Amino acid sequence: MKQFAYVALLSGLLLAGRAYSTETHIGRPELQGDIVNLRTASDVHFGIWGTKVRYPAPTLLVFSSTIEESLGVPYYRQCGNALAQQGYLCVSLDLPGHGLKQRADEPEGLAAWRFRSDQGEDFIGPFNRRVHDVLDYLIEGSYTDPQRIAACGTSRGGYLALQVTAAEPRIRATAAFAPVTNLSKIREFHSATYRDRMKDLSLYAKAENLTGRALWLVIGDRDDRVGTDDTIAFARRVTVLSLAQSKPADVTLIVQPEPQGHTTPAGSPALAAQWITEKMK
Repeated sequence: MKQFAYVALLSGLLLAGRAYSTETHIGRPELQGDIVNLRTASDVHFGIWGTKVRYPAPTLLVFSSTIEESLGVPYYRQCGNALAQQGYLCVSLDLPGHGLKQRADEPEGLAAWRFRSDQGEDFIGPFNRRVHDVLDYLIEGSYTDPQRIAACGTSRGGYLALQVTAAEPRIRATAAFAPVTNLSKIREFHSATYRDRMKDLSLYAKAENLTGRALWLVIGDRDDRVGTDDTIAFARRVTVLSLAQSKPADVTLIVQPEPQGHTTPAGSPALAAQWITEKMK
């Protein structure tokens, strides 16, 4: 996770020198490379970013950790960098346990996911509902073309991008970069003893909800942080179930040499952008 940690630290330095504006009313701003902060009527906080947006725009949901990191750091925008040049609107929310969604009585980040799971709390369902509310807001406010919505995510963000896709039929294509697919694989959950709960949290359990969907995944060949084999098994499961149900088997899986371990394999953001462009035609 060294490269992810380094870029997360860098994000704070980058944001210190960039504009960060807030807008609380429906009104479509002219985006010029700055993050604009918005809230839905149900008080869901989210951010938007773009450079050549013409509304209603094709839209890419981007998940990494916080809004500021996901939209403010090119590494975590991933395919959003190239898609922004095509007029895409990039949108993000704070993940559970990150940014404004971290609670005072819990640890930060993935440790918060473990903390909430230990308390028997569902942290995925509420996040899915927040994304649903944001999409409603963007479509009703003519920010977003409802026929051209995609999602992407990095590591834990890839996990939630796929969880959201399983619950949100308006997402037409999803790209996941070095995604967590099995929470029991990552060290924050290693001591978990509630096996049924861990099975439910695995993306393997969501494969049924992702049959027939357009998915694109990339992972390095020696990613011990999130598990190369777990990602392969998940992708295969979606394909097998899709074929069994006579649905399109539309899962692209790329496993490529990556000596750095847990990181985004070189060249993959451009490949994902090209794939999403084709899916939106």
